[in-house]
Amino acid sequence: MSNTRAVTLRFLAEAPGAEGPVTLGQDNVLRCLRNEQPSREKNEPSSLNKQATWIIPDGADETRCLDALRTLAERHAALRTVFPGAGGDRLPETQRQNVDGEFTVQVIALDPDEDPAARAEAFCWDERCHPFDLTAEFPLRLGLLTRDGRPVLLAVVVSHAQLDGVATGLLFKEWMALTSGDELPPPAGPTPIEVAEQERSSSGRRRGRAALRHWERILAEEPSAVFADDRVRSAENLLHTLGIRTPAGAAALDRAVRRTASSKSAVLTACYAALAAHRAARSTVVMAALSANRHRSVLAEHIGTLAQDALLVLDTDCPDLDTLIARTQAQALSGYWHATFETERLWKILDDSSLGRGARFVRDVVLNDVSGTVPEEIAALRPDPAADPDLSWYPTEPLPTRLMINIWRTSGCLEISLHAHPDVLDREETEHFARALLRLIDLAGQRNVTLGPDGELAALSNLPVGRREKGRWQQVGTNWVDLDALADRLRTVLDVKDVEVTWQNEELTAVVREGCTLTPTEAHTAVVDALSWRDTLMAPQRYVLPAGTGTGRD
Repeated sequence: MSNTRAVTLRFLAEAPGAEGPVTLGQDNVLRCLRNEQPSREKNEPSSLNKQATWIIPDGADETRCLDALRTLAERHAALRTVFPGAGGDRLPETQRQNVDGEFTVQVIALDPDEDPAARAEAFCWDERCHPFDLTAEFPLRLGLLTRDGRPVLLAVVVSHAQLDGVATGLLFKEWMALTSGDELPPPAGPTPIEVAEQERSSSGRRRGRAALRHWERILAEEPSAVFADDRVRSAENLLHTLGIRTPAGAAALDRAVRRTASSKSAVLTACYAALAAHRAARSTVVMAALSANRHRSVLAEHIGTLAQDALLVLDTDCPDLDTLIARTQAQALSGYWHATFETERLWKILDDSSLGRGARFVRDVVLNDVSGTVPEEIAALRPDPAADPDLSWYPTEPLPTRLMINIWRTSGCLEISLHAHPDVLDREETEHFARALLRLIDLAGQRNVTLGPDGELAALSNLPVGRREKGRWQQVGTNWVDLDALADRLRTVLDVKDVEVTWQNEELTAVVREGCTLTPTEAHTAVVDALSWRDTLMAPQRYVLPAGTGTGRD
């Protein structure tokens, strides 16, 4: 059993203490953390707080490592930030940057045969099971692993309320410099309070309002769900996960970038969207992009959290992949520009859109490109896979989506993971999707690829295509609705037996002949509340009830 001792480090910053409003990114994470706490099971790691393993340069002893950690705390306001008033259902409105304080490093002496990576993973798992005290706690939990008195790895658990993935990667680069004996220039990025002040300036508020208009338009006009077909029935969100590692894929991606004069992100996103659209049997893919708002150069070196989503609309109805890559690059720029907003106002827009449209937006398709947050020094330590591509299955996990791609690394070895809901792709189909994605990237590096009904995707992918044959399917606006499934859902929600759902005169109508005492407005609210992850359903636009007739949206 490893021997552990706690070392307490005190820090004193040159910059003065300060207090100010929270940033929009902090507010977003704080809200998500508040919602996570009641549902977290005992001994289950937080899905929001993150973990990392930092390597240690040759020659760095324990003293140098501890001094480096103290220096990081003194350099960066985010590491000295707490949130007075946080906890329970309360949302803090202010942040405080302390000038001094202390934190603890667990120094873990490894047993002779103990695997450092496995011990670091175990440390991180255990520490992520306990919420951070946001009112007082240092935002890093640190385990310095040693063997024979020499440091070998640093296990790091990160509070997402103060630091996002990019910021953690920036800290790692400074850690490597400090533990190598190098000196660092003064920090280049703004502090969290300075970011909050900019967000509340006239230009920042204009940007926030524009972002909300961007989301509001998409929520009103575009498909609420990408996948709506005979197979999509379950409201559960347990997804299987496939990891893909391929050096050949990284080389192919480099060729595609050179040939198309676009970014790696645009190529990967376009290929992913084309295959998702093919599986969904529809041309429009509404995609949530995580880690999306470091698009402005002034924030590139910011140590803090900027965690908010971008919303992209990709129209795959185009003749070829090159056109789609160009569209994707333009849409990504627009989406990322509109990824800084007031979360509370966005949630209000989401609720109002659900009631007004009768459909709840679901993040059916998700992109999470964190390749810039994993330092290449860490990624390059992993040996190349024995097979190329290497496909590895991981345990299933609950995720609020139907299809998600994580992009972990793009240089030297392409490393991605696919998370798929069984209603969308079973395990065999997920492997087909992964291989089709790699094949599409490879072809994109050689030539243009034709899309459309007579294009190459069907033969290339060997994927199922969404079929709408087993119910009474009707397109309502940009959504596909199974009228029979909707009638069944209304019987359950309204607790009635006799429901008829019709589509007449461009209007979705529910007729309930007896047993319902609700008004149309009450019925509509109840139905909308019961639509979460019911991708094939929409609430009726008109209700004929014993208590009266109306739209339910008055």
